[in-house]
Amino acid sequence: MPRLSEVIAALENLWPAERAESWDAVGTVVGDPDQEVSRVLFAVDPVQEIVDEAVKLDADLLVTHHPLYLRGTTTVAASTFKGRVVHTLIKNDIALHVAHTNADTADPGVSDALAGALDLRVVGPLVPDSTDPSGRRGLGRICELDHPLTVRELALKAAERLPATAQGIRVAGDPEATVRTIAVSGGSGDGLFDQVRAAGVDAFLTADLRHHPVSEARAHSPLALLDAAHWATEWPWCELAATQLDEISDRNGWGLRVHVSDTVTDPWTAHAASNPPTRTTGAPN
Repeated sequence: MPRLSEVIAALENLWPAERAESWDAVGTVVGDPDQEVSRVLFAVDPVQEIVDEAVKLDADLLVTHHPLYLRGTTTVAASTFKGRVVHTLIKNDIALHVAHTNADTADPGVSDALAGALDLRVVGPLVPDSTDPSGRRGLGRICELDHPLTVRELALKAAERLPATAQGIRVAGDPEATVRTIAVSGGSGDGLFDQVRAAGVDAFLTADLRHHPVSEARAHSPLALLDAAHWATEWPWCELAATQLDEISDRNGWGLRVHVSDTVTDPWTAHAASNPPTRTTGAPN
């Protein structure tokens, strides 16, 4: 069995820490470099529910996309929910490693996995990484559809292919408009509207879209917007990352058992659809 330091070195080769945004907190949070690793669990969120799953699985390493501590802290007391995560990990000899924005811009990365889940053909990055001479790394992806779909059909496909959440897929734009090209970005994407418009695509699929940025984006162009749950747009990366580590394990003869958590950690738990309007004028009370 490999030691944690060997597995982490392989993960750092896939997602170098220096490629993370300056505000990000990536890398190994908990773990003894000399401990042996035989079972690995991938998940989006390092929350207690996922850590408990890692314990039941008898995992030695938990790899998550989201950081546990994005900002500094003065305590890891078990009386705090993040402190309890740390205590559970250490008591059960489970290491925690985070690949966040360094996985977003990787080749392949989070948006490649999102595109793959929808059978989209990746053309290139939406925001290219200027340090990549190959032009393949960067934030988001510009994609083509093998066959044109209406916005409505594309939304239904996204709802079918991405993990089910309470939110589902929200749409801004003409549901019957034709989509041949689309930009995708896993996670929060409403800061990318300028780049998406510059790409000249028909639609943009991302998460966490807010009222005012969407309203302004719709005023600028007929671009269709598809808003999925944040967790759902990033979960496909877990499967991609697990496959990458499996291949590394096979090459090195490590015999790792690699798993992907299908536990839904999206914070939204229910959705109530609005009733059809009964009047056409006046504001709601």
